[in-house]
Amino acid sequence: QVQLVESGGGLVQPGGSLRLSCAASGFTFSNFVMSWYRQAPGKERELVAVISPNGRTNYADSVKDRFSISRDNDKNTVYLQMNSLEPGDTAVYYCKANRGLANTYWGQGTQVTVSS
Repeated sequence: QVQLVESGGGLVQPGGSLRLSCAASGFTFSNFVMSWYRQAPGKERELVAVISPNGRTNYADSVKDRFSISRDNDKNTVYLQMNSLEPGDTAVYYCKANRGLANTYWGQGTQVTVSS
């Protein structure tokens, strides 16, 4: 069955870095658009970064120049490198895979907390 398993979250001080990973299985990873979303307490889930099957990327304005999304189609894994982290980046981060409207899968989320 389809699985998306996020890892790499944790507690980090402001200005620090984390690298999130999302390991996928149960579908043809290389054909899917992969995205990272986040949801802070009391807020809507928001798109952070997206990468197309051919590697084209796009970012939310709030993370541009600080975060970088990448994918390894051989390992069926998408990554989110997060640098210069700020308290406002504190959220649960979710991985999403989609191909068209009918095929959308979500991971269970990983907590990122930025605090001194």
